[in-house]
Amino acid sequence: MKKEIHPDYHPVVFRDIGADYSFLTRSTATSNQTVKWEDGNEYPLINIDISSKSHPFYTGQQRFGKARGRIEKFNRRYGKTAE
Repeated sequence: MKKEIHPDYHPVVFRDIGADYSFLTRSTATSNQTVKWEDGNEYPLINIDISSKSHPFYTGQQRFGKARGRIEKFNRRYGKTAE
């Protein structure tokens, strides 16, 4: 890689505010806030609204109400029976 054309890639802690869940990963994102991690080091802290711990798709709380109605309408129209 060429020097001085790529952003700094460093460890960062992302914290999901709603789920009170944090994880350490590498990113180019920066922040003025820092947090002391489990290993005793301080890392930049990025607060996020949604992560895999709070997103409905990953938690199994996603609702499919509209799609279910369309599928039943299709099955009624074309003679399919619900199983």
